[in-house]
Amino acid sequence: MALRVIRMVIPSGAAAVKAGFTVQKAGLQTSSVRSLQYGWWAYALGERTTPRLSQYSKIITVDGNLASGKGALAQKLADKLGMHYMPEPDTFYLDKMTEEKEQLPVDFNGMCSLEKFYTDPKAADGNSYRLQSWMYIMRLLQYSDAIEHLLTTGQGVILERSPFSDMVFLEAMFKEGYIRKECVQHYNEIKHISVCEFLPPHLAIYIDQPAEEVQKKLKQSDKAFLQNVPLSYLKSIEDSYKKSFLPSISETSELLAYDATQAQDVERVAEDIEYLKFEKGPWLEQDDVTYHHMRMLVEDKQRVATLTHIPKFLPEITIGAHEYDEKYTAYRALPGKRYAPGYNEDVGDKYIWLK
Repeated sequence: MALRVIRMVIPSGAAAVKAGFTVQKAGLQTSSVRSLQYGWWAYALGERTTPRLSQYSKIITVDGNLASGKGALAQKLADKLGMHYMPEPDTFYLDKMTEEKEQLPVDFNGMCSLEKFYTDPKAADGNSYRLQSWMYIMRLLQYSDAIEHLLTTGQGVILERSPFSDMVFLEAMFKEGYIRKECVQHYNEIKHISVCEFLPPHLAIYIDQPAEEVQKKLKQSDKAFLQNVPLSYLKSIEDSYKKSFLPSISETSELLAYDATQAQDVERVAEDIEYLKFEKGPWLEQDDVTYHHMRMLVEDKQRVATLTHIPKFLPEITIGAHEYDEKYTAYRALPGKRYAPGYNEDVGDKYIWLK
């Protein structure tokens, strides 16, 4: 069993709540409150996407090495342009989607650790590739959240990194000897069959900061495990961005590049965006029919996650049936996880027999 399928509880439309926009609610007698989902009937009754799209109805990603100022630029730019900002997902992104009150154990969040990766990147238990594989899925889910937000509200979204740029870490890990060639092959296979279902960002912004400067910043971090990141690993990430990601994304998306100092000038970046004509990429070919099918995909998070599931044995991300059963049983034993949301007495749900 692949580790990532242990937690098969991604609710459709969960991203709508997390993304921060209002979701209409409907109640029927004593039934639990439910979110009204977009579906075939909504489209048949006249719901269309294009009328709500405007100048800044765009997906913008901000990329760069570790500690290069991506978050600061993305957030300030979102405020400046009236767009929605999504910070970079972590290994517990699924908890945010399902609105957990407390973070669930790592057994239900990819069975991987970012801290362990930076302290022991060559760990024999396969943590490095397990982390990389899990983070790709988290980025894919967040990207589906972003598109869902865009198509549902018309408000553009700015993200830190995306599933399209996630491969820079894979290439750096392989170059540094942290993962095996078979892991790279597996990753490329699942990316090939999953990311093709999504449109690339309208605009990719890259912050170019030398690896040496990045390392200096990391040494000042309050997180001890980031203070000793090897310079060679940071250089590998930088090389992968410049040799692999940027040439590739420039074919389908607009591209702006700044050094770390220029990236601090939000007014300049916003002005540069205004001058862009956005005359390239598959977004130009979309209409209400294709938007409809896209919305049907991105609101179904289980379907999105399943895009990465392939029947291939890889020790780093595979466990036996007995261990799978133990972890699945442990998950169902958690408060509020035995039955569907709203039907669990152990967390205070009431009037269950009337629902």
